[in-house]
Amino acid sequence: MQKMEIDLKKEVREVLTEDLKRHFWNERDEELSNLGAELLLDFIINNIGPYIYNQGIEDSYAYMSERIEDLLSLEKRLR
Repeated sequence: MQKMEIDLKKEVREVLTEDLKRHFWNERDEELSNLGAELLLDFIINNIGPYIYNQGIEDSYAYMSERIEDLLSLEKRLR
């Protein structure tokens, strides 16, 4: 699978890094360094992110297909 090219804003990366550190502390009683959290975040983005992204695309496609069918039902019948 192709590597995801996702550039998160600095502020978003900082929040996600802190979330990962907090999660490791609360769930595993392990202290995760900033570098460790950033590397884990990069792993998630590059290896798990594409699956989540593709599911979002599929869900959006299904939703839009339903809306298009709804739109076609509004078509006026010709005499």
